Amino acid sequence: MHATGAVALEMEQRDAATLMRRWFDEIWNRGRIESVEDLLAKDAVNWGVGRPDQPSVGGAEFKEFYHRQRSATPDVQITLDQVVQEGDTAFARWTATMTHTGEGLGLAPTNKAIQLKGMTACRARDGKIVESWNIWDQVGLARQLGVLDGRVAEMFA
Repeated sequence: MHATGAVALEMEQRDAATLMRRWFDEIWNRGRIESVEDLLAKDAVNWGVGRPDQPSVGGAEFKEFYHRQRSATPDVQITLDQVVQEGDTAFARWTATMTHTGEGLGLAPTNKAIQLKGMTACRARDGKIVESWNIWDQVGLARQLGVLDGRVAEMFA
């Protein structure tokens, strides 16, 4: 492969869509939390991973969210339903399936199978994710776990 081809291949492997695919495959589906350092910039800003009112910053805060979620649902698998990229930002629709077998969410295990839908956008620079936005069905999670019922649950059924 000539030099221009090698540079193009390297850039392709570092674009936002490729980084996003690697993120979900390596970290969530394979449980390789050590990949955070390879994929996430040290000062990355992540919206929607544990705190609705403020972002998490960097890998350490993401890992706290990850360990809580993974300890509650260790079998989590995320399927990317669609990934598109525009400029330095990739967008994905995804489906997560899991079983609530641990206490990481602050609840006793229910052993319930859960399916959630969500969307993620991530912006890349210099081969790392520098910002992400995550929107996922937290109401659906509460409903499926049985902690949301009555009229409120009916609104989201």
